[in-house]
Amino acid sequence: MVTHVLALNAYHGGSHRAFLEGWSRHSRHRFTKLSLPPHKWKWRMRHAAVTFAEQVGHLGTDSSGHDVLFCTDMLNLAEFRGLCPPEIRPLPTVVYFHENQLTYPTRHEDQRDLHFAFTNMTTALAADRVWFNSAFHRDEFLAALAELLGRMPDFQPTGAVAAIRQKSAVHPPGVESFPARGPRPPGPLRILWVSRWEHDKNPQAFFDALDVLLRRGGDFRVSVLGESFDQVPDCFEQARRRLTDRVDHWGFLPDRDDYHAALAAADVVVSTADHEFFGIGVLEAVAAGCFPLAPKRLAYPEVLSNRAEFLYDGSVAGLAERLLELAGRIQNGRWPPDNSALQVVAEPYLWKTVTPQMDEAILELADPSRSRLPSGT
Repeated sequence: MVTHVLALNAYHGGSHRAFLEGWSRHSRHRFTKLSLPPHKWKWRMRHAAVTFAEQVGHLGTDSSGHDVLFCTDMLNLAEFRGLCPPEIRPLPTVVYFHENQLTYPTRHEDQRDLHFAFTNMTTALAADRVWFNSAFHRDEFLAALAELLGRMPDFQPTGAVAAIRQKSAVHPPGVESFPARGPRPPGPLRILWVSRWEHDKNPQAFFDALDVLLRRGGDFRVSVLGESFDQVPDCFEQARRRLTDRVDHWGFLPDRDDYHAALAAADVVVSTADHEFFGIGVLEAVAAGCFPLAPKRLAYPEVLSNRAEFLYDGSVAGLAERLLELAGRIQNGRWPPDNSALQVVAEPYLWKTVTPQMDEAILELADPSRSRLPSGT
């Protein structure tokens, strides 16, 4: 059975765009996609419900043929359902939480606008199903929500957390499969960074570990990819000057073919993140054949199958020690490591694996005779 999904993507960029485009490309269902540019996220959360209600109204008779409404955490779903055309209002809905505004990192906690956190809560309550990209994300959000509601002066919606949990499920984003790697070209360890150039990814720790590697005689090349924005931490430019003769790539690669080629050329992908709801960049690099080194915290133990060889203790010294070990393997001709372990990690997250699971969940939502509440696992 094929259902028709009306998908509203209020911030159509980065992982939000990659998820919707990847799922709709591999899905057996039909999608009508409405999206807004990936800028000014606070304004998007304020106006998206009004804007999408108008856009759906302009679909005319086409708006009556949808079976399921899909949106993300950037939409105030309760507002949208109150404003949208009558034929859209009764559609069963699923909201996908890429992130949330209750635990998303800010430089200072007093900068957090709890109005957006409450928007996330009301959206989850208004939806029929709530999907999270990881169990870590689900559990962190619900724990923080319970703590926040407990601080409210009165009329606390004490049943909200349980209601959201009951209809929650984990549906990780997918990644593309990559062709098998050929023989490795000669040269030292090739280290890859794919995270955003922002403080919550803790780039200073990454560059500090590379400095330790240099001091201890470790030989390496480095590619620093990932998106950068208006305010880039100073450590990036400082590191670029120090490492200039060891750099293969420096900066965002907008062309996907160029980006995939950089992943396929690297030996090890590193994360030093202080906050990560999933870690799609690291996982995509794993699918391309990169050995991952990620801190044993956040979503990484879950995503990397809790395999000890892929996790370090989260410290600069611990990361540097693991990188030295890998550099030594290459120097001693003991590379590559066991590729089957990489396949075990990547396989559950390939689009060919996750798409049928999400498609079936959509079908159960669209067809009441098949419907069942998600287990939340």
